[in-house]
Amino acid sequence: MKIVVGVPKEVKDSEYRVGATPAVVKMLVDAGHKVLVESKAGSQIGYSDAMYAAAGAHIATHAADVYQADMVVKVKEPQPSEYGLLRKGQLLFAYLHLAPDPQLTQALIDAGVVAIAYETVTDAEGRLPLLTPMSEIAGKISIQAGATALQIANGGKGVLLGGVPGVTPGKVIVIGAGAAGTEAARVAVGFGADVTVLDTNLSRIRALDALYGPRLKTLVSHSAALDELLPTADLVIGAVLIPGKLAPRLITREHLKMMTPGTVIVDISIDQGGCCETSRPTSHSEPTYLVDGICHYCVTNMPGACARTATEALNNATMRYTLLLANRGYKDALREDKGLRTGLNVCNGQVTHESVAHDLSYDYHPPEEMI
Repeated sequence: MKIVVGVPKEVKDSEYRVGATPAVVKMLVDAGHKVLVESKAGSQIGYSDAMYAAAGAHIATHAADVYQADMVVKVKEPQPSEYGLLRKGQLLFAYLHLAPDPQLTQALIDAGVVAIAYETVTDAEGRLPLLTPMSEIAGKISIQAGATALQIANGGKGVLLGGVPGVTPGKVIVIGAGAAGTEAARVAVGFGADVTVLDTNLSRIRALDALYGPRLKTLVSHSAALDELLPTADLVIGAVLIPGKLAPRLITREHLKMMTPGTVIVDISIDQGGCCETSRPTSHSEPTYLVDGICHYCVTNMPGACARTATEALNNATMRYTLLLANRGYKDALREDKGLRTGLNVCNGQVTHESVAHDLSYDYHPPEEMI
């Protein structure tokens, strides 16, 4: 089975990642597939059109040409300007984050595409292999972004996370000890901050305690713990994830009133709607805003800030699935790989991920029905 694979240039604000590197393009071409890459798709991160052409790609001048492909591989969810380019029966492989985005969900249903979301693909152990590398990067970036936002000129309270001799370090509260939260804690500890991590999973808490010992505080996450800790925080990292579902709103407007003006919240969970009641999506060009004196950083594509590293990490994880889908077609690939099957969110006009269907009030159609 030989198909045409399209790799468009991302159009989301300040998004320079690309769905396939020249190395992945070469793998697809060597397998007999035709690959269309939109001109300048990877130019900002060092992947020139000439590099893609050398890998065997055909360079397309317009996005509309790329979207004629049987399978579109990209990074971020289609933007409104791209909805009209989607075609019935087309396979879309990308991050989608549908639960907080009813407009996109309906657009995918109306287009009749087969949409597989990176963020809900699982492996044999139930982990999220295509989300993890971006979560790790977002976790690391969250501390850098938070430290910058804490500066007075950026709306923060003027606290240096690591402190200096004779001055106590800043207090960082990390809510969630998954991939993003763990990396956020790792970087915050490296900064020399006073770090506390909360999670409901005792195994994760034990693992972090064993790794960091007294350099890191751990607590079981519950409302009373948040009530006690949030007023003391300088930087709060929201890193809560329930795969495919809207993030729970753990930080309320009332919590903000208890916090010191200039405190910073970095809501990594914003892709799934955010874990703070006052969070709303922002972009790299306008990353922060204030509510009740609290600085919110809610960029929905945080790893895009380090697009070269993020692209390489993403492609390391996605390449085998991309090749499997191209070689076998989505039906055979999904029958063969149960974990990949959990990534199917929309198929031929039906919602095929239970959490998305529940949160957006659609009828749920199990993936097995569609393949």
